[in-house]
Amino acid sequence: MNEVREILHCVQNDRIMIKTRFAPSPTGFLHVGGLRSALYAYLFAKKNGGTFLLRIEDTDRERFVEGAVENMVSALHWAGIAIDEGVDMDEGDKVFQKGDNGPYMQSERLEIYKKYVDQLVDQGDAYYCFCSKERLTEVREYQQLNKLPTGYDGHCRDLDLSEAKKRVEAGEGCIVRMKMPKEGVTTIEDMVRGKVEFQNKLIDDQVILKADGFPTYHMAVVVDDHEMGITHVIRGEEWLPSTPKHVALYNMLGWELPQFAHLSMLVNEQKQKLSKRHGDVSVEDFKEKGYLPEAMVNFIAFLGWNPGGDRELFTLSELEKEFDFAKVHKPAAVFNREKLDWYNKHYIANLDTTELVERCKSFFTNQGLEYEAWNMEQIVKLEQGRANTLLELVDNVSFVFAENLEYDPELIVWKKSTREDAKEKLTLLSEFLESLEGEWSTGLLEEKVLPWIKDQGFGNGDVLWPTRVALSGQKNSSGPFEIAGVLGQEKTLSRIKKAIELL
Repeated sequence: MNEVREILHCVQNDRIMIKTRFAPSPTGFLHVGGLRSALYAYLFAKKNGGTFLLRIEDTDRERFVEGAVENMVSALHWAGIAIDEGVDMDEGDKVFQKGDNGPYMQSERLEIYKKYVDQLVDQGDAYYCFCSKERLTEVREYQQLNKLPTGYDGHCRDLDLSEAKKRVEAGEGCIVRMKMPKEGVTTIEDMVRGKVEFQNKLIDDQVILKADGFPTYHMAVVVDDHEMGITHVIRGEEWLPSTPKHVALYNMLGWELPQFAHLSMLVNEQKQKLSKRHGDVSVEDFKEKGYLPEAMVNFIAFLGWNPGGDRELFTLSELEKEFDFAKVHKPAAVFNREKLDWYNKHYIANLDTTELVERCKSFFTNQGLEYEAWNMEQIVKLEQGRANTLLELVDNVSFVFAENLEYDPELIVWKKSTREDAKEKLTLLSEFLESLEGEWSTGLLEEKVLPWIKDQGFGNGDVLWPTRVALSGQKNSSGPFEIAGVLGQEKTLSRIKKAIELL
């Protein structure tokens, strides 16, 4: 780990120009694990005055999803991650590319990959493989049956190159494989894991060019990272086993290695890998439920990193200053939804109310709630300190807009009270509220009603519980004075009278 710390020390003293990248495949919505990789790459670049690049790895055309590129760029924008170079999107949601190292879409770089594949073949570091799918299946089945390590058996590894090229020119189908060294050890110094060693004999000859002319991930990622000047490759630990193949390709092509950092896996509370079958996993899922980008970024940053101390709340700009790979952890990080809710609730509670109204508008609209005629700041304040998400907030205040509340009359009855008692209390309160003239506000109602309850010899709960349920139709809601202040005198009295009728 000392070597890694020395590298970080050099970086922080500006001895090298930092460039990181995020390179997702457009196969769907951006996974929260992908957001963390992008965030760490972004934070590391910003901390060290470097550049953050977005590249789209779209060579797997069978898994390509229309609109996925737009979604991924949009998700990064939503999180506040600015793209310095590569694929970006303008205000009109049109995707464009910026920078001097493009194209930044792998499907537009096929000739570049072909050039380097041909170079590897000609220098003896790669070879044409003519094995059929049937033969490869037989080899794998034999290996499994005999409990041998599975992988390509090197059948075409030593074919004469001139003869192999004649077969290719004759139109025979083939792929290209790299010649992985069969002896020795490949060692990397990982910024998270320290020294990691791989036995070369256990790694098979990876395909680098498919029969359709598209490169595999392994070839394309090495070429792109080199040509785009990436100094630090920050990605999930699932790519760690592939790293010796990438190191071999760098060495074969005579290129300087980037520094690698493999981030721990994200798991749920049951220590299972995050997947769709266990619930929400995409940034879009959380966005649609009303999680704020500030909360999501703060939460995601702490999944595997901790600056030390008790402080947990950081803005993005503060994270840019504090982030340090020396404090990134190796163990799997638990995606604790309760903790995410804690973060989100905090940010909602502390958001400027005018801004909160703006962020809630789409949620009101999606639920078909007509809010134009209302004082929306008063309404969102009902739940601003209580709701975990914007969607929950809107759900919890939707009763305000209802023409006819529907609820179980038994809900109106407080603890050991009775329907008759609740009806009596509401009738007397209705008469008192009807007598009030002039200003109608939360503060004034509290100032008037609480002394009235005391003068009547009632308990607060005996009056305020049935009143709150009458106004909200809910078992749990904000207080009756706050709700009445929002509804106004006419609607307040109307709802209380409806409750009396139900009883």
